[in-house]
Amino acid sequence: MSSTDQPTSIQVWDPLVRYGHWALVVAFAVAYLSSEDESGGPDQLHVWSGYAVGFIVAVRVLWGLVGAGHARFSDFACGPITALKYLTDEVRGRAKRYIGHSPAAAYMIAALLVCLTATVVTGLVANGDGGKGARASVHGLVIAQAQADEHKGRSERGGKHGEGGESAVGELHEALANITLGLILLHILGVGLASVAHRENLVAAMFSGRKRSGD
Repeated sequence: MSSTDQPTSIQVWDPLVRYGHWALVVAFAVAYLSSEDESGGPDQLHVWSGYAVGFIVAVRVLWGLVGAGHARFSDFACGPITALKYLTDEVRGRAKRYIGHSPAAAYMIAALLVCLTATVVTGLVANGDGGKGARASVHGLVIAQAQADEHKGRSERGGKHGEGGESAVGELHEALANITLGLILLHILGVGLASVAHRENLVAAMFSGRKRSGD
């Protein structure tokens, strides 16, 4: 086979998209697997990895608005009918190949960003008064203990109503984390289906940033 017969590849994903993607995978995995310490409160590793998830999501959203090429949200924005048609065609093995994100991937990205954001926000609310976050690490154990004592006093004065409110936020945070995990599993399934349908290793493409140029 001559060099002209070999499929050529083009750069699709820039470094920020690639590194941000894998950093988010690691940060979410760490946060999910380190939810509680021995005392039943949020583990420091969980707290900091949650901050990392929030930071990465914020950067990706900003890059989706001001970035270039296939990283921009406008590059793969589409209507729900287009996405449903793509999903139907993909299951049948005849979906159109996209150099950038497919219509189905566009909605998956939106769902993941929304769920990740909601998970981080509810985590911050649930952990805001517990003295387990960044302030505890920065100001030391004395301030952390004072915050914990103050939080305990408020909880005792608030009675069941206060406890119920905090529990509700914590349960919502946990539910959102599980929903996000479910979306991630669906995302992996979709990547696998698309890789088979288009005879292209999309996982490797997210590492290298390159995909073949032809259909």
